[in-house]
Amino acid sequence: MSKNKKYKILISGGGTGGHIFPAVAIANGLKDRLHPDVEILFVGAKGRMEMEKVPRAGFDIVGLWISGIQRRMTLKNLLVPLKLISSLWRAGRIVKSFQPDVVVGTGGYASGPLLRAASSKRVPTLILEQNSYPGMTNKWLGKTVQVICTAYEGMEKYFPKEKIVLTGSPVRKMIREMKVEKEEARKFFKLEKDRFTLLIVGGSQGARNMNIAIATQMEQLLASGVQIIWQTGKPSVALARKSTVNSKFRDRVQIFDFIHEMDRAYAAADLIVSRAGAIAIAEIVEVNKPAIFVPLPTAAEDHQTRNAKALADKDAALLIPEKEVEQKLTGAVLRFMKDEKMGKKMRENIQQFSHGGNATDKIVEEVIKLINQ
Repeated sequence: MSKNKKYKILISGGGTGGHIFPAVAIANGLKDRLHPDVEILFVGAKGRMEMEKVPRAGFDIVGLWISGIQRRMTLKNLLVPLKLISSLWRAGRIVKSFQPDVVVGTGGYASGPLLRAASSKRVPTLILEQNSYPGMTNKWLGKTVQVICTAYEGMEKYFPKEKIVLTGSPVRKMIREMKVEKEEARKFFKLEKDRFTLLIVGGSQGARNMNIAIATQMEQLLASGVQIIWQTGKPSVALARKSTVNSKFRDRVQIFDFIHEMDRAYAAADLIVSRAGAIAIAEIVEVNKPAIFVPLPTAAEDHQTRNAKALADKDAALLIPEKEVEQKLTGAVLRFMKDEKMGKKMRENIQQFSHGGNATDKIVEEVIKLINQ
């Protein structure tokens, strides 16, 4: 690497926190390693959550006019080909004007056109696939990129074996370096310091069906003695608040559409209820907390169920299918409250799912290798 050159890196990842947070973690890792000799620009999809979250993390971002195909037949699907052509042209212009040394994609609509444009201009490219089953965009890109970083073994079923590097999933720095204590975290959320605390996280955009099922049990959960931090996502926040408005225990539940201080939320929790995306699992492994996973049943190839089952089969977590949440969640939470050994055993068993070392550092190292080449 040249000492006199300011390196330029384009990063694209968006649509969900599972794409955005790893992208931000990689960007911060590159800043730590190359600062001040690096300039980073994000490319996202207009109207998607990355256009808000990335600037909040301190990085510049430009947007492409791009969206995915709707599962149901809709007029919006007629615009998809036009959006793709527009985004490929715009991505080409961005690559030409920015002149990056490397382009990194972590998934999401915008990463497809950007990395395709970069490859056509012979710019080195790297993608991260953190799930056990790759998304459509990464499947498409796997044929042209130089390096594919993965969180699961056996991904040669989907990608060229010689391109794969097993790195694990990047975890946000504030979680990886979490220093906040449980008592301080509970005080931050206005909760009692000694009461059993449940953290419910449906993902960065929430989980409506899961939230509906939880809302029907909320009074029963609160009456059992638990206190709750509940991230609902914007579509479900009104539903969640309505479920507690008449409860005599409503002071025991704190409801948010999105939690920015997730290090505090994890620190406050005795037990976590979560979707089973790769990033959610990676963060729960990192903070070493017992968890109940409720996989998103519509995830591609049902990969969230496979992710959760891998842990449940090793007694490292519980798995409750979404359709069974209403019947089983309260009973499962009560088991954890009454049996401290159960949580301790899960905390011990979940550590076998740690990849060892820092996934962000491993990915940053692969990016630097591409720069050197």
